[in-house]
Amino acid sequence: MTSSSHRHPSSGLRRLALPAMTLLATLAAAACGSGDKTSAAPEASPKAAAPAVTVAQPEKAELKFGFIKLTDMAPLAVAYEKHYFEDEGLFVTLEAQANWKVLLDRVISGELDGAHMLAGQPLAATIGFGTAADIITPFSMDLNGNGITVSNTIWEEMKKNIPMEDGKPVHPISASALAPVVKQYKAAGKPFNMGMVFPVSTHNYELRYWLAAGGLNPGYYAPLKGDVGGQIGADVLLSVTPPPQMPATLEAGTIFGYCVGEPWNQQAVFKGIGVPVITDYEIWKDNPEKVFGIRADFAEKYPITTKAVTKALIRAAYWLDENNNANRMEAVQMLAKSDYVGADAEVIANSMTGTFEYEKGDKRPVPDFNVFFRHNATYPYYSDAIWYLTQMRRWGQIPEQHPDSWYMDTAKKVYRPDLYAAAAKELIAEGKLKSSDFPDFATETGFRPATNEFIDGVTYDGTQPNAYIDALKIGLKGDETVK
Repeated sequence: MTSSSHRHPSSGLRRLALPAMTLLATLAAAACGSGDKTSAAPEASPKAAAPAVTVAQPEKAELKFGFIKLTDMAPLAVAYEKHYFEDEGLFVTLEAQANWKVLLDRVISGELDGAHMLAGQPLAATIGFGTAADIITPFSMDLNGNGITVSNTIWEEMKKNIPMEDGKPVHPISASALAPVVKQYKAAGKPFNMGMVFPVSTHNYELRYWLAAGGLNPGYYAPLKGDVGGQIGADVLLSVTPPPQMPATLEAGTIFGYCVGEPWNQQAVFKGIGVPVITDYEIWKDNPEKVFGIRADFAEKYPITTKAVTKALIRAAYWLDENNNANRMEAVQMLAKSDYVGADAEVIANSMTGTFEYEKGDKRPVPDFNVFFRHNATYPYYSDAIWYLTQMRRWGQIPEQHPDSWYMDTAKKVYRPDLYAAAAKELIAEGKLKSSDFPDFATETGFRPATNEFIDGVTYDGTQPNAYIDALKIGLKGDETVK
């Protein structure tokens, strides 16, 4: 089942057919003289001064991609609406999915050719946590974009433990302000429930990171039992709720808070039912968020198609951040459509345009809350993948200790900077983007520099995953297991 679709069967095909057919005709004509690869006609070049570039026809032109109704699906929407897919000779349908499990299952089955995914999903599938499958990513979709929201009742209790300045709470807000509230609930025999979107989501790991940094244990996953609850020894009980349902679930009192992507934190502010207390930018500055996931066998069978898709997504991400976010309001209007996110444009704009509203009326500048291209956001770094694996190990989803080399080998199976670089180099050759827009592919190692820009100040170095795991106060260490 899908929650909605973005098919536009008539208008979509009319829009796509003319440019794509023109491109295919050009390719077919050129193919007569040059085999599988063809030279683009000069008039088809995006810029008059751009050099002639050899272009090959995608092996599979008709594609269906899935997404969840979140603002960070924006690169897919932009690639469609700005005709970047059709520039690559692709006929694309975008279709909203009911939840992350359905989305992953449909990519694995082949019902979807690819999808907007949680960064942890391809990694978890590869190591066999949950559903086992070979999923890869040639493209990272964004940085940041999430927040943690609590109910109005919980917020009033938390505020008693938060320092104030000029009548407003001092940020970032530590989970230590929540700890006395949780203690009260436990003393009264009441479970303290919070929501996140999926067991291997960034939201799960960010919520756990925030809670643990404030002295609260978010619980462990039982080994070898298919446990997706992760509530063993928990002070706070985390459970799965699909993103669009978060505000309603909070309002119903089923959960007392949640971690989710936008616009569902800002929606709680607009509805007056909750208060976002912290963004993931404050938990881990410029943290990787979603990826574009495809099956490994898809990339092997359709390498030209994979490169064409990656090129379109890179261009879309660049457009989203171009000229200091000058295109963001156009993107907001795009995402507000029911085919995409389907929330009020005002709600989406609250975070997409460089601000974030915490308590009602407390709107603060967060220019990098949503990053789609700058800071090399689209490059699939091994170190990003390894961070997710460290959190899986920390909370017992990876039940046993592994050497550092295992983390590296696993990251390389899933994150594919080689596919990204091939697409980027072609965009540079075509004159659509500049070499300075990308990492230096000749020297790039796949690892971001070590950083301590976390809420607890612990340094993460992707080349030393076990040392990082051992440095975290709460969580499994060394050869510890969950009993």
